Amino acid sequence: MSDTSTSNSRLPGGRTLGKLLQRFGVGSRGLVIAIPVLWLLVFFLIPFLVVAKISLSEAAIARPPYMPIWEWSGGFLNINLNFGNYLFLFEDPLYLSAYIESIKIAAIATLVTLLIGYPMAYLIARSAPDKRNILLMLVILPFWTSFLLRVYAWIGFLKGNGIINNFLLKIGIINEPLIMLQTDFAVYVGIVYTYLPFMILPLFANLVKLDGSYLEASADLGARPVTTFFTVTLPLSSSGIIAGCMLVFIPAVGEFVIPALLGGPDTLMIGRVLWNEFFSNRDWPIASAVAIVMLVVLVIPIMLLRKAQAAEAGAN
Repeated sequence: MSDTSTSNSRLPGGRTLGKLLQRFGVGSRGLVIAIPVLWLLVFFLIPFLVVAKISLSEAAIARPPYMPIWEWSGGFLNINLNFGNYLFLFEDPLYLSAYIESIKIAAIATLVTLLIGYPMAYLIARSAPDKRNILLMLVILPFWTSFLLRVYAWIGFLKGNGIINNFLLKIGIINEPLIMLQTDFAVYVGIVYTYLPFMILPLFANLVKLDGSYLEASADLGARPVTTFFTVTLPLSSSGIIAGCMLVFIPAVGEFVIPALLGGPDTLMIGRVLWNEFFSNRDWPIASAVAIVMLVVLVIPIMLLRKAQAAEAGAN
């Protein structure tokens, strides 16, 4: 065999890429870890620090619409940190109400998504192997179209003269159109529909690996299917449940498009407050403080998820 492939893997000077990395103290494992770390550094940590800096500044009628938090004057560095933006969030009931409403809507939508997604994931996991790919494709099929287009489609279903009301009027169930659009109900429908695949996929990945011998042993011991589900299947799928709930709850808290299109003026979620502060009020320091507090709130369920995963790994 020719040495072409061997020579192509070498750098000028006859040293391989691996030896060059080892020379700088970077092994293959370090290189694999460095890629996601660099990604998080560039697209999360640096933007987070920029937003944190803006949250400690003062609003100004300028471009950008905030004052610098440090400046050189007479050879000295003057640092002006304005923590009043965070205090203002707790003084104005609007922001506290927006946080509570966002958490409530996200939690209820996550619970409904779990109740709908778990049976679907269980059915896919227990179906024949040749049918699983087709069923999984049907789950992710909505992602083939634009997210915005899918949300707009629900307007056609939920409006007063939409498909649902026309169908119910035609079969005589209702005498006048139901008010569904621009309500919290429409927001719940939009969130559940949008994030349902994020619940199904981790649940399926967990349930498909479930050892069937546990179910057979439970049946041999005289347990009914319902008892087996609550005592065997449900506890063993807890990691999938937690992962799916986090994948739905975390983005649902900061959702903006769905409440803006399907919700009414009384639907107060933190995503809409952020948009108003950034673009309508142009109060970037307050908006940045709102974003930082929201991130801190979301860190709590993430830490609980990590703790649950660590406990499960320790038990295994």
